[in-house]
Amino acid sequence: MDPIERALVHALQLDGRAPFSQIAKVLDVSEQTVARRYRKLRSAGAIRVVGGVDGARLGYTSWTIRLRTTPDASETLGGALARRADTFYVHLLSGGTEISCFTQARLETGEASLLDRLPRTGKVLGMSAHSLLHGFAIPGGWAGLAALEEERAALLRYTPAPESRVTAGAADHALLAALAADGRTSHADLAVATGWSESTVRRRLDHLRGSGALLIQLEFDPRALGFRAQARLWMSVRPSRLVQVAETMATHPEVSFVGVTTGATNLMAEVICRDNADLYRYLTERVSTLDAVQTMETGPVLRTLKRIGTIRLPA
Repeated sequence: MDPIERALVHALQLDGRAPFSQIAKVLDVSEQTVARRYRKLRSAGAIRVVGGVDGARLGYTSWTIRLRTTPDASETLGGALARRADTFYVHLLSGGTEISCFTQARLETGEASLLDRLPRTGKVLGMSAHSLLHGFAIPGGWAGLAALEEERAALLRYTPAPESRVTAGAADHALLAALAADGRTSHADLAVATGWSESTVRRRLDHLRGSGALLIQLEFDPRALGFRAQARLWMSVRPSRLVQVAETMATHPEVSFVGVTTGATNLMAEVICRDNADLYRYLTERVSTLDAVQTMETGPVLRTLKRIGTIRLPA
């Protein structure tokens, strides 16, 4: 990407629904240039803006899942997982016989979930599922996309005003479904999709974003942006230093996600690097200096079948 495109990607990461006119002003280019570069990057599959639901605010718990499969089953099973509404970040790992993904479930309600079905699925040789207790960095905030100096970034950064409760419900399904397909869908098109007036659409959208229930996120393909090495890390960290290590890794520009989990390992991370040499340097020069990390397992990402997903709202 050239400097304009890098700045545009960062701008959309800061606020995926920012008007092109506002982005153009911050980037000091024409609105037509911004629109043209956006269409180019989107049509190439490098980026897209999508709307997602914060499941935690609706009583969902996030789980990280690892599956070992027979060599002939990973593509089929991975594709089936990617098509589910309750999965996100579905990766094929290692030699193509392992799948890693996240899912969200409301187990306390007795709701049937992926965690119930997978152990009975043929071709699955092994499975581990651990609860994600707390995230310290998420892909939507990945520092690797930063291109604007803070003064300009501050003009675009969207900051929701926290509210005490979430009111997203079944009536919002059509709105959220349209935004899941394209987070930049216009108010006029959202009005057609929902049957509401444009003013109602604008009010509901602003309320859901402001509450944090609706997340407008930039979905990006690291390889299309020049980052060819991606891996998941599972680490065992000394409990007394767990939060400190997580907070430190969250500041690393290579890290797109880090979170504390249950299970035999207690910290999981995803790293994005320029190439394998860069990944090697990160593991041997950055992670190795964190003395509290006792063990680490690395799973190279061969292919990503799904990134940001959406969950169905409770009826």
